[in-house]
Amino acid sequence: MSERTKMFELTRRQLLAGGMTLGAASLLAACVGTTPGGGGGGGGASTGVVTLQNSIQDADPKAALEALVKAYPGGDVTMNSVATEQFRAQLTNYLRSGDAPEVLSWYAGSVARSYAEEGLLLDVSPLWEGDGACAGYSDALRGLSSGADGKQIFVPTNYYWWSVFYKKSSFEKWGVEPPTSWDEFHALCENLRGQGINPLTNGLASTPWMASGWFDYLNLRVNGAQYHRELLAGEHAFNDPEVVAVMEEYKRLIPYFDKNMVSYSAQEAATPMAQDKSAMYLVGAFVTSYFPEDQQDDLDFFSVPVINESVPTAEEAPTDGFFAAAKSDNHQGALDLLSYLASAESQQKFIEQSGSANLPTSPDVDTSAFSPLVQKGIELLSSTEEITQFFNRDSSDALQATADTALTKFLAEPDSMKSILDEWQTAAEGVFAS
Repeated sequence: MSERTKMFELTRRQLLAGGMTLGAASLLAACVGTTPGGGGGGGGASTGVVTLQNSIQDADPKAALEALVKAYPGGDVTMNSVATEQFRAQLTNYLRSGDAPEVLSWYAGSVARSYAEEGLLLDVSPLWEGDGACAGYSDALRGLSSGADGKQIFVPTNYYWWSVFYKKSSFEKWGVEPPTSWDEFHALCENLRGQGINPLTNGLASTPWMASGWFDYLNLRVNGAQYHRELLAGEHAFNDPEVVAVMEEYKRLIPYFDKNMVSYSAQEAATPMAQDKSAMYLVGAFVTSYFPEDQQDDLDFFSVPVINESVPTAEEAPTDGFFAAAKSDNHQGALDLLSYLASAESQQKFIEQSGSANLPTSPDVDTSAFSPLVQKGIELLSSTEEITQFFNRDSSDALQATADTALTKFLAEPDSMKSILDEWQTAAEGVFAS
């Protein structure tokens, strides 16, 4: 399992029960809602065996999904579990096969849209209409799950949020409060630096992709989610004026970072914050497990403040779920199985039976036992106008590698920004041409 995947695991003990908090980010659950025909947990009658190609290998969530599949009342389901990296390598072959599996587990974003443009994904729009399984989802999730033609091609099952995390007791000790504007954020950083505190921490040593977190959010706040997606799809250049404006904002932040961030991993970057040597960390909710247990209830967060009020609000929320293969033999069976997995009952059972947990994408799942931090995260994602994921999920692992090189070099040599952006664009063109 890759380091990045390890970070995206949650333990149920940390998520559920009063006062408990998140661990490393979310895994797989089922989507939520009702079946297309209105039944809460049933998938309706379908003919023929349905194949579910599953990429989840962690024991407890895999077992929970197996239990749901075994209890499926709508017909026979064959579930094939494949190691994640093997699944990634074979995904295109699965979808292009003449006898493709009906349903496949993966994540939303550019990969799904690319497959949809090739005609390889089934239109699952019926699940998003009327009393369909996903009809009650937020507009942000609907947009994330839609192809270029506006049709829905993905069923999101769970997500988690990125934000600026801090310790409440530390802010109180330092006499500061969470900012509500970009100017206030900079004033806060100046205040903390004046007190001898590193305003920001990050971990770039073995996890250079963490540098993309600030790039993503600054691009969302300066240019908006649509431009961000288009940039990562190759429709704009990394040396365009819009990106230069983003990097100018990033450059303003560099004096606030812990100078040792190039020596920390993403996990190690939490240590100076735990020790009150650094104050804030833009990171996914998986960060809570990096703190001592007696500090986890002390964590809180705020969203990166608005910079350009003319762009819609947007949050980063890596999102997992299912899509269905257009070349499968049993389209109705695929929709029926998705509807079953999409019921609130199925998702609640998954959360209860799994050794890990997720943030539900349905307003119908009972979240009353979730910690205040998690409930605040759910509220954040439910209220935003747009959802993006993370740089690699909205583009590709290959493009992520170009970002790792460019952004870590920029953080070390900010005055070389122009040449770095030119080099980044050249590298990106190579990725898009391959």
